[in-house]
Amino acid sequence: MKKLLTLALLGLAMSCAPANDKTTGTQTESTASTTAATTSQPAAVPAAKPAEEEKPMSYYENKIAELHTSMGEIDIRFFPDVAPNHVKNFIDLSEKGFYNGTKFHRVIAGFVIQGGDPNTVSGARGTWGTGGSGKNVPAEFNSIHHSRGILSMARSNNPNSASSQFFICVADVGQLDNQYTVFGEVTKGMDVADKIVAASKGQENPSEPVTLEKVVVRDASTPEEKAPTPKGR
Repeated sequence: MKKLLTLALLGLAMSCAPANDKTTGTQTESTASTTAATTSQPAAVPAAKPAEEEKPMSYYENKIAELHTSMGEIDIRFFPDVAPNHVKNFIDLSEKGFYNGTKFHRVIAGFVIQGGDPNTVSGARGTWGTGGSGKNVPAEFNSIHHSRGILSMARSNNPNSASSQFFICVADVGQLDNQYTVFGEVTKGMDVADKIVAASKGQENPSEPVTLEKVVVRDASTPEEKAPTPKGR
């Protein structure tokens, strides 16, 4: 299956996943099997993990994610009123440190930069663009236009396959409207996104990809960060 972002409108499979594959992020995780070492001691019973506390949706309102990359900082505000589950998913993963160290593995000038694949941290390069968090988020397609600076979610051909991979539009790409879930937009740092494009040197799968070092989630503070969700076309 071509790796993520199918553009049927263009008669092409245009992916936001790895190079030779055209889609917006394939969410197939590879699983490594391990064998436990045997000892003469009785096996210890692992302590049960406490149930993860479910945060109310109000927690996800007026939040900003600072994407600290090796090229600089990109700040993003979210649209929980139109894509609550995607916003919750991204913020929850960010606060767990899931995105730390991942790469922008797919870069297309005049289109998007894509990241969020855990395989880019330690997986074989051939698997980049196929990883996810192990959990899928059902589609929340909405009327917000995929304009420059929009944050949207990568997926495979299955509309409900979004997981952890995301993309930022570096140009107007309206052909993606109503096919991918928009859930935020850049408030600061589009110059950094442009640097990521330039650093790829025209390679869809950069040989020296830019790293997303960490994501810091904080409360919105400025009027721009608290602005209402843009209306669709």
